[in-house]
Amino acid sequence: MALFKTSNPALNENIYRDAARTGFGGGYTIDAADRMTLAGTVNKTALLLLCVLATAAWTWHDYALTLDPSAVSGRLMLGVFGGFVVAIVTTFKREWSPITAPIYALLEGLFLGGISAIFNQRYPGIAFQAVGLTFATLFVMLFLYKARIIRVTRGFMLGVTAATGGICLFYFAQMILGFFHIPFFMSVYGSGIVGIGFSLFVVAIAALNLVLDFNFIEQGAAAGAPKYMEWYSAFGIMVTLVWLYLEMLRLLSKLNSRR
Repeated sequence: MALFKTSNPALNENIYRDAARTGFGGGYTIDAADRMTLAGTVNKTALLLLCVLATAAWTWHDYALTLDPSAVSGRLMLGVFGGFVVAIVTTFKREWSPITAPIYALLEGLFLGGISAIFNQRYPGIAFQAVGLTFATLFVMLFLYKARIIRVTRGFMLGVTAATGGICLFYFAQMILGFFHIPFFMSVYGSGIVGIGFSLFVVAIAALNLVLDFNFIEQGAAAGAPKYMEWYSAFGIMVTLVWLYLEMLRLLSKLNSRR
């Protein structure tokens, strides 16, 4: 069976197969009770979502008391940069994921709670709409995957991976050029047809990444990966969900600004 890579760097078939071969790093065979399962991964994902909700609610509450972004700016920065560092550590130290994955979720909650409250102040109700659309997309993509309406073929994987890589490169180029105050296709951030079309495209690619995530998690369980990979897999799902939610928030803000 050919080995493919999901565009989510956290979830990769090679990772699961390597983990299954080496156990918990000691090179021994894993007992059935110590192997990754789909049910265990679902439970870990739910726990990470609760972690995100807890710190997001805290940040949202404190912002609502003052309506001053500076009141939560420290937590926003901690969430962005702290979450990025923990995500990198988790990617390279997968066996640490039972500890680092909840830390990542708590840090992301700080950022998401703050940025959602700021958007919601400008466009009342937008954060709840974005949450609803994100979870609706999650369940729709899960249904489409389980019903095999969307089949994860080599072409599908390569297409989604290429599109995701292109989006990442575009955002990176925007960030670098922004430091030098060089405008670069800024219309994608506007509320015009180009901006909305771009956001719809990115939302679609983020949603398709969920299908790849489901596929690789299923293969990891089938390969007999060790138990800690449940946490690592849940972390991978969270990475995609955070991206999808932020893109939903951006899309809805563009649509609301046209009113």
